[in-house]
Amino acid sequence: RRDLYDVLGVPSTATAAQIKTAYYEQSFRYHPDRNAGSAAAAARFAAVSEAYRVLGSAALRRKYDRGLLSAEELRDAPRPPGRPPAAAAPPRRAPAARPGPGPPPFDFDAFYRAHYGEQLQREQLLRARREQLRLRREESAAEGRLRVLSDLSVGLLFFLSVAILYGL
Repeated sequence: RRDLYDVLGVPSTATAAQIKTAYYEQSFRYHPDRNAGSAAAAARFAAVSEAYRVLGSAALRRKYDRGLLSAEELRDAPRPPGRPPAAAAPPRRAPAARPGPGPPPFDFDAFYRAHYGEQLQREQLLRARREQLRLRREESAAEGRLRVLSDLSVGLLFFLSVAILYGL
């Protein structure tokens, strides 16, 4: 019997993520659909699948590491959680319209407010401050223009009054 860690090409100290990655890489490489007619690839794919069935389950991996895994447990080992195989996945159908009141549609606005409410409030406060600052600047610019215009008017009146007095 071969060492299942060697079949997957991982050390016995490998994490579950490393085992899963090695399984997906090798199952993709040796899948019978990619290697049509190759008995060696089909046998390798079966060995990789068996190794992952055992090493992908924490309980079976512990038993395997201790040498307590029986052939019956190996045969009846369930597929570890992850992506379901393509052949076993049920075909997807469009949901049928149900008469009468159904569940309410997902309220994305409520979700967004619940998760980003504080950030939205800060952004609204910053927008309000920017708007107030812009209005103050516009008012001060308008007052400045008015002051310049009044200063020019006073200066023109002063110049005209001096010209009239000089002319008399």
